Amino acid sequence: MKKISALLLGVSVCLAACGGETEDVQSLDEGAASIDEENRTLTIALGTDVVSFDIHDHNNTSTEAVHDNMFNYLFKRDSQNEIQPELVDTYEQIDDVTVEMTLKEGVTFHNGDPLTSEDVKFTLERVANDDTLQEYPNYRQIKEVDIIDDLTFRVITHEEEPSLFHRLSRLGSSILPKTYIEEEGWDHFLANPIGTGPYQFEEWVRDSQVVMTPYTEYFEGEVDEWDEVIFRVIPENSTRVSELLTGGVDIAVNVPPADWDRVNGNAGTSMASETSNRTMMLILRATEGFPTADVRVRQALNLAINNEAITENALRGGGVPTRTRVAPGNFGAEESLYDSYDYDVEQAQALMDEAGYPDGFEMTLHSPRGRYLQDAEIAELVGGMLKAINVEVTVEFMEWSNFVEMRQAGTNKDAYLIGLGNSMFDGAYAVDWYRGDRFVGETDYQNDEIDALLDASAINMDEAERAEQIQEIQRIANEEQPHIMLHQETVNYGVNDRVNFSPAMDEMIYVPSISKN
Repeated sequence: MKKISALLLGVSVCLAACGGETEDVQSLDEGAASIDEENRTLTIALGTDVVSFDIHDHNNTSTEAVHDNMFNYLFKRDSQNEIQPELVDTYEQIDDVTVEMTLKEGVTFHNGDPLTSEDVKFTLERVANDDTLQEYPNYRQIKEVDIIDDLTFRVITHEEEPSLFHRLSRLGSSILPKTYIEEEGWDHFLANPIGTGPYQFEEWVRDSQVVMTPYTEYFEGEVDEWDEVIFRVIPENSTRVSELLTGGVDIAVNVPPADWDRVNGNAGTSMASETSNRTMMLILRATEGFPTADVRVRQALNLAINNEAITENALRGGGVPTRTRVAPGNFGAEESLYDSYDYDVEQAQALMDEAGYPDGFEMTLHSPRGRYLQDAEIAELVGGMLKAINVEVTVEFMEWSNFVEMRQAGTNKDAYLIGLGNSMFDGAYAVDWYRGDRFVGETDYQNDEIDALLDASAINMDEAERAEQIQEIQRIANEEQPHIMLHQETVNYGVNDRVNFSPAMDEMIYVPSISKN
């Protein structure tokens, strides 16, 4: 395998065919964004709606970006990416499987109920024991929570758990209100969610907007920069950008590369970008009966895709080609697989011949539209590239909610395009996606050596040895290609000049950190 920097012939033609939205944007009248310094409503344009207010039954970063303002974690990462206590005041490692923690005093939920150890026990044991919840695989390591008193408790794991603090500071680790849910029921909570966070829920109009207001009794002090926060759902890139340019929204997510210059050149708006901890990839079926069940076919598909052509053309440099989703900055990164890619059409065709597909085959690639930077364009480019080895790709574009439902139901066909983040910043989370028993019926990939390394690394308290185990899993996956890695994504926001906003690598949109200029 070799790394090649030459771009595919015809990429520009495909890009032109895929760029329909750009013409719509450019036909709009240019005009300065309004800057109303007295306006105390912050409006943020999202590409997709939140999936749910069940913190344990989604693994969606854009949903968590909204939740982050309503809920608190036991621990949270600071601006230097260091794990710090948030709801926890003090903690102590009692033994290899037990950590004792004491909550901060004076924390209340949005209905006034005090936060207690009972809420922590209710929350963590729910997700640790219910295997129907999407976040169950990330918390099943917890055996139980023992209550010492109203504020003190012990988290006990089944075995040594080197990633415990990473897990308690990531997506899905918010604390739920036990009494409120038991008295009112889950349906009521999902329609009227409460947390302990700086902002409280006011309204959710599906596929339209989520509205929040400051929680006046927030334990760290009332947030008073904004009287109201509106997360508007605007799936179309062109509409999202036009709303930003004319002052309809203050922040717009996923601004496409074709509009970066316009946003920067428009009076009153500018671009803000950051490297994300998210990798774009193709998840392949290894299920018997699918061509992609053959490792040679998976390898051929990978070799036929020119990652650099995607990042340089579709993303205008807004991505880094990679062969792993454990990027530098994450524990256990295999850096030899980062900022590199494999592209060799001749070798790809030889593998297709060897696998018995000299004339190729037809396959379906599911793709969301508007969830990730240039996702639709990337899917079309991949489809065009695979024609070089006679693979005819039908790209099936899906609304985000339907895409999520498809994955949950395991009704995906040959492949789907997805961007996966890592809110744990621990390679253990990323490589667990190769675990054989986790995706039965969805990918059906199984590798006994990987499963053994996953089991060993999950309880290994020796950091250096655990890092090597996680790196070895990445090297094996790079050979077997159950997932074809494309690139590490950048996140690109358009921002009204009245707002001071710095993007975060974890893609959270934490409103208390957003101020008026």
